[in-house]
Amino acid sequence: MYRRRGADLEVLLAHPGGPFWAKKDAGAWSIPKGEFAADEKPALAARREFAEETGRALMGELTPLTPVAQSRGKIVHAFAVEGELDPAEIRSNTFEIEWPPRSGRMQVFPEIDRAEWFALDEARRRIVAGQRPILDELAAKVG
Repeated sequence: MYRRRGADLEVLLAHPGGPFWAKKDAGAWSIPKGEFAADEKPALAARREFAEETGRALMGELTPLTPVAQSRGKIVHAFAVEGELDPAEIRSNTFEIEWPPRSGRMQVFPEIDRAEWFALDEARRRIVAGQRPILDELAAKVG
């Protein structure tokens, strides 16, 4: 999701929840995204995943961007959509893991613990390296 602030372009990024990401910032943020089945259309999956991770429906026409491969081989199918969302209103879905490891204690964490709007330069610093080409293409298409 992106928005315009005067001449500036801002993007909505999400910070992953859970103990592994709690103290990481630069290079840890991501576009809201997730897995989808082979028989699911990527645009429908993008809407579903956005709703799961933010608690908000993704409204507007989706513009497909070039899929990118992240460092561990995960292919990210990104879409651009102009919109407005108050990050304070985000309510993410959750996941459960054993934490601390080998403790036998299961804990629940939000899939994303926060989201923020960033100007493109700051977004490039915050986003995981494998997703930087998404920001570059977004700027070229709508900037």
